[in-house]
Amino acid sequence: MIRLLERAAAAVPDQPAVITTEATTTYAGLLAAARATGAALQARGIDRFALVEPDAGRVLTLLAGAALVGTEPCQYQPDIDAGQFREQAAALGHTLVVSRRTDLAGDGLVVLDPAELTATGPATPAEEQPILIRTTGTTGLPKAARHDWSVLARTTRSATPRPGQRWLLAYGPQQFAGIQVLQHVLAIQGTLVAPFPRQPRDGLDALLDPRPDRRPDCVSATPTYWRFLLAEARGRGVALPPLAQVTLGGEASSPDLLEELRTAFPDARISQVYASTEFGSIASVGDGRPGLSVASLWSPENPEGLLRVVDGQLWVRAGTGMSGYAGDRSDTPVEEDGWVPTGDLAEVVEDRVLFRGRDSEVINVGGVKVHPLPVEERISALPGVSMARVFGRPNRLTGAIVATEVVPVGELAATDAEALKREVRAAVADLPPAWRPRSIALVEELATKGTKTLRGMAAAES
Repeated sequence: MIRLLERAAAAVPDQPAVITTEATTTYAGLLAAARATGAALQARGIDRFALVEPDAGRVLTLLAGAALVGTEPCQYQPDIDAGQFREQAAALGHTLVVSRRTDLAGDGLVVLDPAELTATGPATPAEEQPILIRTTGTTGLPKAARHDWSVLARTTRSATPRPGQRWLLAYGPQQFAGIQVLQHVLAIQGTLVAPFPRQPRDGLDALLDPRPDRRPDCVSATPTYWRFLLAEARGRGVALPPLAQVTLGGEASSPDLLEELRTAFPDARISQVYASTEFGSIASVGDGRPGLSVASLWSPENPEGLLRVVDGQLWVRAGTGMSGYAGDRSDTPVEEDGWVPTGDLAEVVEDRVLFRGRDSEVINVGGVKVHPLPVEERISALPGVSMARVFGRPNRLTGAIVATEVVPVGELAATDAEALKREVRAAVADLPPAWRPRSIALVEELATKGTKTLRGMAAAES
C-alpha cells in the first residue's frame, strides 16, 4: 500500500488520488498525510487498531500510514451498530478504535479521532505490513483474515499506469474487494471516486455527475449492486454514460445480467473476478460469458492452476491468500498440498466452470437439496422482473420450502401481481417439485448484506 502510494506520488503528484463527498486529495497530499499518520502511530506505540470511518480519503491515509510503520489496522462497517461493534471488537481483541464517532467507547474501548494521528518528523519504515480484513458475514458472524500488503500487492505487478482512469468505489473499503480496488487505483496511478453512502443510487449519481473530471469511467461491483444500479437508472429514465471497464465479483453473474450490461455499456470491457477474503485474488475472465474458463482449473497439463472442482465444490490454493485467521482461528480444513474448500458450489459444463451458489445457501426441502441460484437466474431473466432472490422458508412438514421475492419492472403498485406470479411459475415449471417456489412475493427491494443478495434460510417467524 505505502509503496504503491509513493510511486504514484512521485509520478503524478498533483493528480487527484481520491474524490470523496468531503474532499479531493492529490497524490502528494495523500502521501504527506500518510507519512504524518505513520509517524504518529509509531510515536504512540500503536501496533494495532480498529477503524470505523466512512470517508475513503481518510481510510486511505490511515491504511497507508499504518502500512508504513507496520501497524495492523482492521476496518469495520462505518455505520455498524455501536453495541455490535463493541461485541465484535472484543472478539478480535481490539481496545483502540480510530473513528470520528463518539458512541463507540465503552467496555474497555478507547476512541481516538483520526485528526489526533499526525506528527512531524520521519517514521522508521517496517518490513512487515499487516492488515486484518473481515469477511462480510453474509452467512454468519464475520471472521477476520490476516494479510500482508506486500503479498496482496503481487496482483498489481503487471498493472500499467493509466493516470486518466477514474474508478468508482462501489465496495466498502473494509471489504476485500474494496481493498483490491484501492490497490488497483494506486497501481495504475488513477483516481478513486468514492461517494458515501456507497449504495447503487449513489453510484449512479456519481456516473451522472455533470462534471466530467469527477465522473467514473470504470466500475467494479457485485452483480447485486449492478442489478440495483441498472434498475435505478430505468426508474429515473436516465441514459447511462459510457464506461471503459465493467467488473463483477463477489457472486455468480447470470447470463441475463451480463447481456444487460453489454447493452448498457457496449464499449466497455466486461470482466469477472473470482476472489475471497481468505484466499485472495484467484482468477478472472474478460470474455463476457458466465463463470470461469476450464483453462483456469488445475490439471496435469496445467500444474500452475489454482482451482479445482471436488464433489461439486470449488477448491483453491492461493499465492496471495491470508496467513491465517485472527487469533490463529481456522475452521477451514487444509490438505497437505495446500488445497482448501471455498464453500462455492461449481459445475463444469463444457468449457466453463459455472457457479451454483454457496453450500451455506442450500435449502433442504424434505431431504431434497435445492440450490437457490439456478432458480433465481430463471426468474430474474423474465422480462417483467427487475431482480429476484430465492431463499428457504421454514416449514413444519418439509423442514423448508423454496420462496422467492421479486422486484417487478416499473412501479410495484402498477404491476399485475397475479400475471407476474403466473410467469414466475411457468419459468420454473420444468424443475423438480421441491425446487419450485411455493411462496412468491412482489417487493420494492431485496434484502442484501455487503452488496450481496441474501439467500439460504430465512429466520423462523416468532
